[in-house]
Amino acid sequence: MNKCLPGDMSEEEKIHRMIRVNHAGEYGAKRIYAGQLAVLRKHPAGKIIQEMADQEQEHLDGFSRMMAQRRVRPTVLMPLWHVAGFAMGAVTALLGEKAAMACTVAVESVIDEHYAKQEGALAHDHELKSMVQAYRADEKAHHDTALDHGAESSPFYALLTHIIGEQTKLAIWLSTRI
Repeated sequence: MNKCLPGDMSEEEKIHRMIRVNHAGEYGAKRIYAGQLAVLRKHPAGKIIQEMADQEQEHLDGFSRMMAQRRVRPTVLMPLWHVAGFAMGAVTALLGEKAAMACTVAVESVIDEHYAKQEGALAHDHELKSMVQAYRADEKAHHDTALDHGAESSPFYALLTHIIGEQTKLAIWLSTRI
C-alpha cells in the first residue's frame, strides 16, 4: 500500500514534471544541433547532424502536443536553453566535427539514463511510456551514430563528455523543478 505523506507530489504532478523536462530536453537538443549546423552544415558531418536534428524536432513536436493536451506548463528556463543549447552546439562544432559528435555522445548518454528511469516509473501512463521508449531508442541511435563518426577521437574527449554530461544532468534537474 502506497501512502502519500504531506508534501509528496501527486501522480499527476510527477507526470507533468516528466513531460516538462522531456519537452525542455528535446528543445535543448534541437538548439544544440542548430548551433552545430550553423558551423558544420556544409561539412560531411552536416548531413548526419541534420538527420539527428530532424528526429529531435519530431520528439519536440510530440512532447509539445502532449503538453497542450494535458495542460502542462513549460519550464520557465526555455529562454536559457534556447541560448545555452545553441552555444553548446556551436562551440563544440567550432572545435571540430569529432567534438560535435562527442557532444552528442555526452548528451545522449545522460538522456538514455534519464529515459530509462522514467520507463521504470511509468506503470500506468501507457501513452507517455510508449513515447519515452520510442524516443529513447532514437537517442541511443544518435549516441551510436556519433561514436561511429569519431566522437572518441575528439581532442579532450573524456573531459569534454564529462563536462557536457554534468551540464545535461543539471539542465534536467532544473527543468524538472522550475
